[in-house]
Amino acid sequence: MHPAFSVIFLTTLIGAAQGLFLALFTGQIFTQFKLMPEQQHPDFYVIGSIIAVGLMAIGLFASFFHLGHPERAWRSAAKWKTSWLSREVIALPAAMGAVFLYGAAHYFGLTTPLFTMPGGTGIDATLLLGLAATVTVYALFICTGMIYGCIKFLQEWHSPLTVVNFTLMGTASGFVVATALSAYMQTELTQFYAAWAIFFTVVALVFRILSLVRNSKIKPKSDLRSAIGVNHPNIKQIAQGSMGGSFNTREYFHGKKASFVRNMKYIFLALAFIAPLVLLALSLGTSSWVIPVVAVGVQYLGLIAERWYFFADANHPQNLYYQQIS
Repeated sequence: MHPAFSVIFLTTLIGAAQGLFLALFTGQIFTQFKLMPEQQHPDFYVIGSIIAVGLMAIGLFASFFHLGHPERAWRSAAKWKTSWLSREVIALPAAMGAVFLYGAAHYFGLTTPLFTMPGGTGIDATLLLGLAATVTVYALFICTGMIYGCIKFLQEWHSPLTVVNFTLMGTASGFVVATALSAYMQTELTQFYAAWAIFFTVVALVFRILSLVRNSKIKPKSDLRSAIGVNHPNIKQIAQGSMGGSFNTREYFHGKKASFVRNMKYIFLALAFIAPLVLLALSLGTSSWVIPVVAVGVQYLGLIAERWYFFADANHPQNLYYQQIS
């Protein structure tokens, strides 16, 4: 498939935003239930929520560049009963709204307990809104991943690993952003976030490698014989049937050499996983915010490369015909 950078930015940015919110809420739960030191920077949740909503908004804006008629974008939600894309169009604003309300509740100090748990922990409005936002965030992860995972004829995508990888890489990148933000604001949760960021990055790396191994062993269900309905042992395509490019050659094939695609795989493994892990490990021994910020930048470059490879790695069956140009 041809990687569209508008969709690449959409999926990577909203993934990091979702992960950032999950990091914020995880930190709050650990401090609320006395599993971590009390958070002394209440503005941390507010600023983190603003960044998360901002990343989602930028990703949503980027997606409009992939539309032929952006003014009709609202119609994309009409088929929510059958289309994962329509469900994503609904889930994204819902997640943005829920995270915004979560940040607003912290901003206005809605931390008076509404009721108390048996262990004595007070449950306030921020926790309830955080739970609601968590549901919308995971719903968005599922919808985004299933847009690609539900396409049966693209064998590289049609796997539960697609949804798992979208979720894990978004979560990992969000925790790295939370680490950088916590280090910059000098909160008590920097080491906590760094440790979780390392954990999620390692898990994301394992599952991404599993998907690479799976895809390398795929046997295409279609070939030239099945494409034209002729079961002859010696079929050779001589010409495409036209002398120039077309929509099919532009949108369903990346146009790069096999060596370029192969090198992109090694680049994203290094930038999205290995380098951040090294930088996060180094940050555990220092209070400087520079290293975590560098880790955010390096990992995001790797995520762009990973998402480019994700699209380029999918081999559309129509390329049996249109990939060949006379």
